[in-house]
Amino acid sequence: MADRAVSVPLPIQIVIDDVGWWSGADGHQRGEPYRTGIARDHVPADYAAIATLGRRLGVKPQAAMVLCEWDRTDRLRGVPSSQWMGAEWRNRWVGPWLDEAASIVRAGDFEPVLHGVGHEWWDEQGMSRAEWFGPDGMRPAAAVRAHLDAFLAIWAENRLGPVPTAFVPCAFLYTLGGGLAPLLAEYGITSVSTPYGRMVGARGGTCLDWDDGLPVVDRGRDLLPWHALGQAPSGEVLGPVCGMHWPNLLHLDPARNDEVVAGWVGLLAPYDQRPDRMLAPDTARWLSQLTYHLGTTVRGAVLDLPARRLGRWLRLKVDSEAPVTVDGATVLAQGLSDGWRWLDLDVPPDTRQLRL
Repeated sequence: MADRAVSVPLPIQIVIDDVGWWSGADGHQRGEPYRTGIARDHVPADYAAIATLGRRLGVKPQAAMVLCEWDRTDRLRGVPSSQWMGAEWRNRWVGPWLDEAASIVRAGDFEPVLHGVGHEWWDEQGMSRAEWFGPDGMRPAAAVRAHLDAFLAIWAENRLGPVPTAFVPCAFLYTLGGGLAPLLAEYGITSVSTPYGRMVGARGGTCLDWDDGLPVVDRGRDLLPWHALGQAPSGEVLGPVCGMHWPNLLHLDPARNDEVVAGWVGLLAPYDQRPDRMLAPDTARWLSQLTYHLGTTVRGAVLDLPARRLGRWLRLKVDSEAPVTVDGATVLAQGLSDGWRWLDLDVPPDTRQLRL
């Protein structure tokens, strides 16, 4: 195998922000959330669009969820910093569409992740950006816990499935070492993704950093503006995240959402055929592959593996039409794609070297 090229491809995770609103109206000028800023309300077909994208690409996109408009019991009256009505909170978005959308969320074609309750922050001065961090750093810890508790309570009352384990900060306001990571970890969060260009304390030279033990992945720049609706996607995904906002996947006419989804499938599917890229099947394998991609040294047929990694799963791409064997790992599956052989491996945690 010494004369065959070997690649540890960069994994790309699809992350879709601001999923969960029922109103599409940008209300920030009247003290309400920005929401998705589109000229219609959301419908269950908008959740189905995310599921369709995942099925067609054979992956599970992340859907970063905002849940205040899923509040069936008006529990958010007790968390006034999470919404714009304070003690007068009354959610008018309770109806059969909740159960219809919940069944789509539970089906497992995409991975819901934690984004926020109301996305912004409200106090006696009114609304400010954003829910988890403001101009002076992290919001008070007691309030952060109250927001996290409310998110999980609304999640449970809607029976939305397994509790999210990944986090995308609202408005991309996040401070490395700012105190939020330990609280997130208490609530079962195991990873964060956000653009390093917006992150306070970002260190250059990497797309993976650590905050009190939590991996924080650089989202980079989205290909479209956050409120672009029905626009054909274009451009190149340069890093480990293909980020977008919910309107970017949708059409003004929900019956035509599939046309927009098809554009994203056409843009993203070729990345899975490249020897140096792959579409991440899900969050766990994305994080595992990313640590191998960043830390593995390829020396011909020998791969020196990093000591710190986030899982056992590893995909290699090898310039070989013949089947490949690997010493040091179990080959779970392999196949051919555009002349390159892909191998999915299970690597024991104490293994530091593979040989093909």
